[in-house]
Amino acid sequence: MKNNFFEKAKELVKQTGDRATYHRIRTLCLLLEEHHPLTHREIEERLNVKEQLDRVTLYRVLEWMTKKNLIHKIAGDDRVWRFRVNTDLHSHHHAHFICTRCTKVTCLDEFKLKPNPSLPIGYLLHDIELTVKGFCAECT
Repeated sequence: MKNNFFEKAKELVKQTGDRATYHRIRTLCLLLEEHHPLTHREIEERLNVKEQLDRVTLYRVLEWMTKKNLIHKIAGDDRVWRFRVNTDLHSHHHAHFICTRCTKVTCLDEFKLKPNPSLPIGYLLHDIELTVKGFCAECT
């Protein structure tokens, strides 16, 4: 893992006020290096953690990072969660593209969503998800 990503991950984890454990830092570092969302299995394989970090602990690390708004998770049509670092640590307001052939998920960072859309009186916004479906460049 590239040292600058490791240091950035370490700083981001410390900013949460929680413990900066090696597994939190290492997992966030990997996600910082990636340019597209990864599944739990892909993260596990890339970290080569089978002996060092069990699947449940990795799941807990990912859930902790999601709650701390360091990452966001995207549900694919295959019902598998994918995880990606938030480029804006305060929100995650962009669309996702899902290839209906290979199930690859891509964050469309340039496709910004309006953070506070007008809702009917009495409605409370919790989350916004916009998914664009089609074929990725590799599948067309």
